[in-house]
Amino acid sequence: MNSINQILYSSLAALSLLGTACSGGNGDADSASMSSAPASSIPDSGDKIQSVTVMELHPANFYHEVVSNGKLESAGKVDVNFEQNEVIAEILVRNGQHVAKGQPLARLDCTKLENSRDRERTAVAQAQLELKDVLIGQGYDPERLDRVPAEIMRLARLRSGLEQAELSLASTERDLAKATLKAPISGLVANLTTQPHNMVNMSEPFCTIIDNGSLRVGFNVLESELPLVKPGDPVEISPYSSADVTRGRITEINPTVDENGMVKVWANVEGNSALLDGMNVRVIVKRLLERSLVVPKTAVVLRTGRQVVFTLVDGKAFWNYVTTGLENLNEYTIVEGLKEGDNVIITGNENLAHEADVKVEREKGDV
Repeated sequence: MNSINQILYSSLAALSLLGTACSGGNGDADSASMSSAPASSIPDSGDKIQSVTVMELHPANFYHEVVSNGKLESAGKVDVNFEQNEVIAEILVRNGQHVAKGQPLARLDCTKLENSRDRERTAVAQAQLELKDVLIGQGYDPERLDRVPAEIMRLARLRSGLEQAELSLASTERDLAKATLKAPISGLVANLTTQPHNMVNMSEPFCTIIDNGSLRVGFNVLESELPLVKPGDPVEISPYSSADVTRGRITEINPTVDENGMVKVWANVEGNSALLDGMNVRVIVKRLLERSLVVPKTAVVLRTGRQVVFTLVDGKAFWNYVTTGLENLNEYTIVEGLKEGDNVIITGNENLAHEADVKVEREKGDV
């Protein structure tokens, strides 16, 4: 009997040990299951509650931006030069000086031209005397030229040499008038390198007049970006030498693609006295897309290699995988993953975990 009881006690003890072992094994499995969950989805209640800024998502205007390098050029730029190869007597302007249309720029030494004019005036007077002799020989009164038939007068002028003498005098008088070089347009004097008392260099301009009030910018865009650019689109132009921004609009698009896959585009430039012809500038083309879901770039973070935007729901941050579309310097458009009315966390999201408790510091637009 005692041996039977010992066997029963031994069996019960073994069963008890087996149950304990099984219970311990299940606890380890549960612990392993918890540790395999993504750490980012298990908020740590011991952490300090993160302050965030939120915005309510609604359709808004979005400006898609195409950025390029450009060069300014004046739509009113004229090279000017003398028409006679004479000595320059006087220069009346300097580089950078603003001149009005018709203002004298320089004068030639007119000694030779004035002598020629005097000789040709004498030749005209002599030819007029010869004309009278020809008319008298034809039986006409040289004091009553109105009675001389037109054909007879034409032949008489040719025979007397008056026609040629008057043409020569008129040509010399035109040369004298052009001996004073005048500005063809209003603008700034540029590229003036000649000094007085030198011969005119007929192979290059005396100077250039630039109207900086009619500047335009030429720049290239990629062939793939051409559908995003059209005449009338606004542009922002800023020189590399300063942070000033000048606005304009696209006026022309060259309908050819060069060997590098680029298309030439031109835009006008609104008045800015600080911009100069030939200046290198940065050009941003802005294309308006209406009613897009737009978030600041600060709202988009990377989690597990994908773009994530956190939204606020009942005091907790929930992450949402998103697909972004177009972007500019400050914003993304959202193609998938968010909907109108979502409360999007735009700051304080750098180290947020999924379902983490957050405190709204302020909403975008609050003062």
